[in-house]
Amino acid sequence: QVQLVESGGGLVQPGGSLRLSCAASGFTFSTYDMTWYRQPLGKERELVASITTYGTTVYVDSVKGRFTISRDNLRDTVYLQMNAMKPEDTAVYFCKATRFSLGYWGQGILVTVSS
Repeated sequence: QVQLVESGGGLVQPGGSLRLSCAASGFTFSTYDMTWYRQPLGKERELVASITTYGTTVYVDSVKGRFTISRDNLRDTVYLQMNAMKPEDTAVYFCKATRFSLGYWGQGILVTVSS
């Protein structure tokens, strides 16, 4: 049974940091590209950061220099380190595993940036 379980979300003040984790099971994690998406309330889902099986990373411009995606293939986990957070980072964050035409989504986790 494929599972992607996000954790680490919550409330943080502007300028603060959070680290999201996405623990995978039920498939060969190391062979999948991993991506973090986010969806603010009432808005469309957008790609935040992606990491390939080779470790190549891509970021949306709005998070470059503030967010870092990484993966641990021994722990079957992908991370999103979020620093210097802004109110506009408030959203539900999802992780996704992709390999060719296969794609698996996590259930999402809420991140709120507010004072």
